[in-house]
Amino acid sequence: MRLTVERDGKATVVDVADDRSAVRVGDRSFPVKVIARGPMRVELEIAGEPVVVDGWPDHQPAPPGPVDVNGERGPVSVRAEEGGGGLLAPAAPAGPPPPRPSGPASPSPSGTGPPGATAVLPPMPGRVVEVRVREGEAVVQGAVVLVLEAMKMRSEVTAPVDGVVRELRVREGSNVRAREPMLFLVPG
Repeated sequence: MRLTVERDGKATVVDVADDRSAVRVGDRSFPVKVIARGPMRVELEIAGEPVVVDGWPDHQPAPPGPVDVNGERGPVSVRAEEGGGGLLAPAAPAGPPPPRPSGPASPSPSGTGPPGATAVLPPMPGRVVEVRVREGEAVVQGAVVLVLEAMKMRSEVTAPVDGVVRELRVREGSNVRAREPMLFLVPG
């Protein structure tokens, strides 16, 4: 199945394997594994990274309105160019949903921080090379809070809002995954 996904004015063509085990974007292919599925939510692992989609009924070929992808809400328009079905409508008759992995649950990508907090997320997987804030420190929007390194390139992570640092979850040398909260900012 081929989908054209439009978000923020950008269109991306995504080819989904008939058995829904892989997606191809451009010239790159990524393995997909369904971790959990519900009527309006699907938890995936794409190329080893968690992706959680909320608000897209499995039986609809396009979302009825804005959806949450890893905690970021926004409008998405999808055109199915081949075949039908929804986000992960089964290619064959549906069986029971796959079992959830056992063991301790990892934090959701959107974060489960303090009420009213804003998660600070890495733009890509990498290693934390510098932490420039402390727990309880007040920061202003745009201030550099962390420096990441990926493929020998450094990237500064800035505060998306004014706030006070809470739940600092990383330290220098920590490896982070894309969309995994590194800290939270609370109003204050």
